[in-house]
Amino acid sequence: MRTDAQHSGDAAEQLVADRLAAGGWAILGRNVHVGRYELDLIAVDPGPPRTLVAVEVRWRAGRAFGLPEETVDARKRIRVRAAAFGLLERGALPDGSLLPHLPLRFDLIVVEPGDRIRHHRHAM
Repeated sequence: MRTDAQHSGDAAEQLVADRLAAGGWAILGRNVHVGRYELDLIAVDPGPPRTLVAVEVRWRAGRAFGLPEETVDARKRIRVRAAAFGLLERGALPDGSLLPHLPLRFDLIVVEPGDRIRHHRHAM
């Protein structure tokens, strides 16, 4: 059974995926597991230049404990990078879909109440 916080996180990821798709991005995968790590979204930014992007989504209900961006520590960055590079090495998503041969970028997208979104490119 999922907690309310997990449902809120799922909704934030869906909101981000929908917004990126509306902006012309191709969403290749959500909650992509690579070994013991997970990537929130794998997408293609249409650019220019076209780029494969590993997206970390952060949702927070408030700022009582700081900005949501501050929750991405060095350990999280290492895990996201390990997952993305592992995925590139594999060359395909878990469902077998081949990954496009594009440069890789790491983005952080923050969602706060009122569906406020901040997109940080090259953030990880």
